[in-house]
Amino acid sequence: MTFRKLARTILHLDFLKAMSLTFLSLFSKSVTRQYPSEKRPVASGFRGLHALTRDPVTGEARCVGCGLCAAICPSQCIHIYTADGPGNRKIVERYEIEILRCVYCSLCVEACPYTAIALTEHYEYADFSRRGLYMTKDRLLDNYDAYMGPEKDKQYFGLFWRPRRTDFLAAPDQAVFRRRP
Repeated sequence: MTFRKLARTILHLDFLKAMSLTFLSLFSKSVTRQYPSEKRPVASGFRGLHALTRDPVTGEARCVGCGLCAAICPSQCIHIYTADGPGNRKIVERYEIEILRCVYCSLCVEACPYTAIALTEHYEYADFSRRGLYMTKDRLLDNYDAYMGPEKDKQYFGLFWRPRRTDFLAAPDQAVFRRRP
């Protein structure tokens, strides 16, 4: 055993080094974020609580009951119940999402051709019962009013979801076939 190892063992130098580090950190400022009072800003494109979007003109839900969102959902947590309405139109009687089964993949948002469903930036929705995390049509519309609104709606669908109708327009210098009169 060398003299250096013997001195370390007898004088407990490693222990004293660790204690000095602990002692110095006692008087430094904490880096812990106090959650309820200090919140981080949510990143754009965050996928949080679901919402059914409203048509800005009529104020009704945009959903027409096509069922594409329910068909593409990998966890099968979306349930849509429709009925026949006047003029051979579908009326969405019930639109339900089981939040506890959802994997927040946003495939439902991408599949919807009517931009009828969105994932808001709201992330604080813990509950003590399963019933509180079962979203009905009315609750989903309330989520849109509370956490999204028409302005965020334009920004949300404008920035993140493609393709749009304008993506399929011909370029100004592109040859286009037209019918003869």
